[in-house]
Amino acid sequence: MASSFSRFSQTLLLLVVFWGITSSSNAQLSTDYYSESCPNLFSTVKFTVHSAIMKEARMGASLLRLFFHDCFVNGCDGSLLLDDTSSFTGEKNAVPNRNSARGFNVIDDIKSAVENVCPGVVSCADVLAIAARDSVKILGGPNWDVKLGRRDARSASQAAANNGIPAPTSNLNRLISRFNALGLSTGDLVALSGAHTIGQARCTSFRARIYNESNIDLSFAKTKQSNCPRSSGSGDNNLSPLDIQTPTYFDNKYFNNLIGKRGLLHSDQELFNGGSTDSIVRAYSKNPSSFSSDFVTAMIKMGDISPLTGSKGEIRKNCRRVN
Repeated sequence: MASSFSRFSQTLLLLVVFWGITSSSNAQLSTDYYSESCPNLFSTVKFTVHSAIMKEARMGASLLRLFFHDCFVNGCDGSLLLDDTSSFTGEKNAVPNRNSARGFNVIDDIKSAVENVCPGVVSCADVLAIAARDSVKILGGPNWDVKLGRRDARSASQAAANNGIPAPTSNLNRLISRFNALGLSTGDLVALSGAHTIGQARCTSFRARIYNESNIDLSFAKTKQSNCPRSSGSGDNNLSPLDIQTPTYFDNKYFNNLIGKRGLLHSDQELFNGGSTDSIVRAYSKNPSSFSSDFVTAMIKMGDISPLTGSKGEIRKNCRRVN
């Protein structure tokens, strides 16, 4: 009897240990992940993000874009933040990011501030997720509880960034396909594209549209041509707001622009060009609260793409390099 009880106890112990291992390796993200280990996390991040946006309103869009470009390449793992090393070529100089992705210095400042209040606790991937939320909120958009608990990648891939981030020349089918591959619906695609209610784009990203396309408001095109010469190499880095109405305020005007054929990027106007997403664009143009709600849902969903949790990855001390 004692022997049977002993075997039972050993079996039970093994099950408990096994459960502990599997549960930690499959840990889920949660909104209160740092409530005890770093209680001042949110206020620390918000202060630095707010300061950066007060210096330059465009920075809010830049931080939000960093989160997009991180999550679309092997998941939300902070890989975009890594500088190139002798062992890998990172994502910063991939085509979608070169001379375009910005705000890395602000992420450095946030990480430094967070390390001061709780060293070695918060991942760069989570810092990026919180900074994106705060940027939207500070610029007048919706607020939401950010799910946290991501860990940082130890490597990055320029090739994955080149292949994973949809180009501004993408057609609707390409956009839908890429978003669907990441578990994001067509509705998520339209809602997340609404992030282009803030920020600016370089002439190289919209030159072909304003000179060659027909589904564009002529006066809008002419205005953009004045700051973006037809010839490549001339004015390539000249900027234009993605939303001509309220470029530094997070609202639903982006969708009104699409209906008026004033989408700056080809990929923007593809969302309202006689295709399956026209009805969603119309709905968001009339109902800003519906857009805000769906944007929040889609942002949380995007933040769930392939996070490193449990014992995977690491908590970087410096977001630019592995420990």
